[in-house]
Amino acid sequence: MSRLGLVKSPCLCLSLCLLLSVFILFSLMLNSRSFVCLSSYDPISRASFFGLDGLDSDFGSLGVPWCKFCFLVLDRICRSKQGKTVEWTSKDLVKGLEEFVPIYETRPIKNNMHGMGFDHSFGLWFIAQWLRPDIMIESGAFKGHSTWVMRQAMPDTPIISLTPRHPEKYLKKGPAYVDENCTYFAGKDFVDFGSVDWERVLKKHGISDFSKVLVFFDDHQNELKRLKQALKAGFNHLIFEDNYDTGTGDHYSLRQICDQFYIRGGGHSCFKDSDEARIRSKRKKFWEKAVDIDELCGPHEAWWGVRGEMRDNFNHNNTPISYGEHFQNSRFVESILDVYWELPPAAGPSLTHQTRYDPARAPTPIVEDGRYRMFKRLGLDRLERSVFNGYTQMVYLQISKPET
Repeated sequence: MSRLGLVKSPCLCLSLCLLLSVFILFSLMLNSRSFVCLSSYDPISRASFFGLDGLDSDFGSLGVPWCKFCFLVLDRICRSKQGKTVEWTSKDLVKGLEEFVPIYETRPIKNNMHGMGFDHSFGLWFIAQWLRPDIMIESGAFKGHSTWVMRQAMPDTPIISLTPRHPEKYLKKGPAYVDENCTYFAGKDFVDFGSVDWERVLKKHGISDFSKVLVFFDDHQNELKRLKQALKAGFNHLIFEDNYDTGTGDHYSLRQICDQFYIRGGGHSCFKDSDEARIRSKRKKFWEKAVDIDELCGPHEAWWGVRGEMRDNFNHNNTPISYGEHFQNSRFVESILDVYWELPPAAGPSLTHQTRYDPARAPTPIVEDGRYRMFKRLGLDRLERSVFNGYTQMVYLQISKPET
């Protein structure tokens, strides 16, 4: 550089050379396995390897049908009819977290194994409290934790619970919750959501306006099936607890349906030497629920749903579908969709130390990585790490009949 006349001072030239040497050495350390030792599920190692921003990076390369700033723009996984979005903001979510943490600490079922963790409990509570429905319906109650969450949001609102086994049956073996102001269709009285005469049932509760009803699904059934049943009954406000990502889960989900090539970032490649395959393989080492190309792609390079299958009923009923059918399912969903909103994780993985879901397949957390003071101020540091491991993209929908 001094010979070319770009740098006239020998000292400055030497300094630049030293800086260049340090940069090259640092690059080698980041890219050479001989220099970097990584623990599979250690959040600090993950942060060091990807960088804090890298914890939720690689969106485009992974084919994620999402935008990092979905609160600020109208892009989303599912395209709604009028481009509407939710009324609440990120500030409302932060305020809600501060209020909900002490409520969550009083939960009767401390270890809700196979049930909702903190993220989805907060989401259900927040949405129910914001919408303030006249009545709430839940399909799938398990031990009653979701019933308890809805009761904290709306202390005096009636609840209808459809669940094959009554929550009181779990009281014999441990904690469970049974609500006094809840009508249970359970045990011998169980009726599937799609078989209920909702006009007659809600009339008994004095409800005639179905737009004032909130329906919560945590029953592991095909969400396309449930969506059609809810639309036929006349419901507008729906929440699906387990909105599984493409290639995962035991039922066909809204997120899977809306994962399409025509959505920005949607669709996938089964080519094993692609950037997506390489990145998926790398992330599989750090996130338990991450899916590599071999898991994503089934026979004949079928990646939609779960390896080309439309799963249903806790993975007991699986139907192979063509991409054409999958495409038409998304077109139908878009024709009835007014709002699609995925609940963000409560906090980033370097704060919660969660090891399961891949943050590259999720919206930006409410409390982003690196904001430990906010994490602590909201009381999230008081919670057990295990309660943050149940995130599966809970989604809130507003639907209405197709426009003619």
